Amino acid sequence: MNQPSTDLAAPAFGSGAMFDKIAARYDAVNRVLSFGLDRGWRRRTVRALALGVQPRVLDLATGTGDLAVDIARMHPDATVIGLDPSRQMLAIAQHKLARRELAGRVTLVRGDAQHLPYRDGELDAATIAFGIRNVPDRALALREMARVVRPGGRVAVLELGEPRRGVLARAARFHTRHVVPRLGALLSGAREYRYLQRSIAAFPPSAEFAALMSRAGLHVIEVVPLTFGVCTLYVATPAGAP
Repeated sequence: MNQPSTDLAAPAFGSGAMFDKIAARYDAVNRVLSFGLDRGWRRRTVRALALGVQPRVLDLATGTGDLAVDIARMHPDATVIGLDPSRQMLAIAQHKLARRELAGRVTLVRGDAQHLPYRDGELDAATIAFGIRNVPDRALALREMARVVRPGGRVAVLELGEPRRGVLARAARFHTRHVVPRLGALLSGAREYRYLQRSIAAFPPSAEFAALMSRAGLHVIEVVPLTFGVCTLYVATPAGAP
């Protein structure tokens, strides 16, 4: 009798369970794969929020908490909520916050970006970095972000993609398609980095994603390509906001 495939029991690609498997080495692998540029991209994202006094900020797909940490450090009066579906990623984030003495200002919540447990207009800003491409219903997650952020607040989406034009586009595509999955698997011992490569390659062009944001109830005020378009920052406000 044939044995059932072990793949049937494997966690779904992009799910919290998948990220549980690669959580332990996630930070180290990302530093190597992005050449450390992800740190600057996150700081640029925080600045784009244009936060006021004592803001309340939600960081979706917070993972190991890097963006939540940057928000708390750059805005010492901010209250930050980090939400993620992966238990293991949140556990690492909790240790990170404790080491940086930020546990009192950053609250971690296990949850789904498609169903946010917050009231309409309750938050001053919302962010998601390197996570929207893993959400099954991106439009729903964007609508939820538009719903929970107050009028005049900002939503910032930071996401990877493959540059389609420009001198370095071919080199960037080679890095994403070949270096990311192979080096990621070597360093982490996980085939999940093949999925991450495919998800980056499949992410829509910036104009197409900005249009999706608009249809989801967000007024896009800025689309910023970073590092020759390897990463893009989308900044928006809830539609109808002043």
